[in-house]
Amino acid sequence: MTEASFSKAPVKAVQAGGVCFGGGAPLALMAGPCVIESREMAFDLAAQLVALAEKEQIPLVFKASYDKANRTSLGAFRGPGLVKGLEILAGIKATYGVPILTDVHQVSDVGPAAEVADILQLPAFLCRQTDLVVALGESGRVVNIKKGQFLAPWDMRHVIEKVESTGNRNLLLTERGVSFGYNNLVADFRSLLILRQFGYPVVFDATHSVQLPGGRESGTGGDGQWAPYLSRAAAAVGCDALFWETHRNPPEAKSDKDNALPLTAIGPLWTQCRRIDEQA
Repeated sequence: MTEASFSKAPVKAVQAGGVCFGGGAPLALMAGPCVIESREMAFDLAAQLVALAEKEQIPLVFKASYDKANRTSLGAFRGPGLVKGLEILAGIKATYGVPILTDVHQVSDVGPAAEVADILQLPAFLCRQTDLVVALGESGRVVNIKKGQFLAPWDMRHVIEKVESTGNRNLLLTERGVSFGYNNLVADFRSLLILRQFGYPVVFDATHSVQLPGGRESGTGGDGQWAPYLSRAAAAVGCDALFWETHRNPPEAKSDKDNALPLTAIGPLWTQCRRIDEQA
């Protein structure tokens, strides 16, 4: 496969709320906290991100989890849970008019989550759970498939086929790093080009790509200083959206504090990535 054929691979347009991914649309952004810590925290972050998006004309999707079921330790913070969490996300959507993304960890959550979220996310660790994959497809919502840390990009074919078996073709494919030895991930930018061959918009998750899984004694570590560099590299290689976890004060975040971007860094970094994308 030549460089030209990779870069010209056709990608269908996928619409989520007012944001279009692929199909020649501008670079989009998925941003928000790893997990909802409180109603006040989630609304505050959403207000700041929406204000920035309006100012800078950013196609924005607000992302946050109501329940982080994939935790390293039993005592790790998981969030407010399905009912309260979805109520908060519904409030943000109604107040700010921003599309919502949230991840779903079990089949029974798919229906309620689909009533609120514009994009249902398949967690990387669960991308081989057939019943969940099919249920997400049957929801009719846009499905963001996160590539498992253990998968080669070409092996995503099987996950995609499971969703497509439901008739759903509103898919996004997300690269979030691949396991490299113990407690480490690396970002292989060839993956963005390979995933693009499936014909769906491709997302680069910069903040999860700098995680150190299990790298802290009772939790996942990370090194967020590298996320801006990887984001700019992904924009240069070619992707349809960037995925950033952010927090007003990352060291105090209850989940993914080591890899989240400070809220104050979002605007300047986005400007850099958009310029790179426009020139790529």
